[in-house]
Amino acid sequence: MPVSIHHIVVDAHDLPGLAGFWSEVLGWPILSAKPREVVVGPAVDAPFGLCFMPAGETRKTGKNRLHFDLNADPDVPGDREAEIERILALGARRVDVGQTGDESWLVLADPEGNEFCVVRPKRDLIG
Repeated sequence: MPVSIHHIVVDAHDLPGLAGFWSEVLGWPILSAKPREVVVGPAVDAPFGLCFMPAGETRKTGKNRLHFDLNADPDVPGDREAEIERILALGARRVDVGQTGDESWLVLADPEGNEFCVVRPKRDLIG
């Protein structure tokens, strides 16, 4: 049997703060909160979740090599724009990583500068 993803680990300087941000963005509960590890996931028995661990002293200096692509409910008109505004209100910010302005996604960064995208509905990307 091949391996499966257990957690996606995110290095953080403020573990509870960043875990709380992603908990709110994704609507996932905080499943475990320890001094050196905070886990967020859809449920305790979910196949994977996000694990926030100490980043150490170094600060992020460049573009992420891995990022999340998020999408809103494709059946709710205007939901993408509403979700972008909600996420910005939670503490995200718009960032420029070289976009032209013609992209079908919007690049944002979480409170610690980790980029992620809010994309058009998946069904629009296939086919």
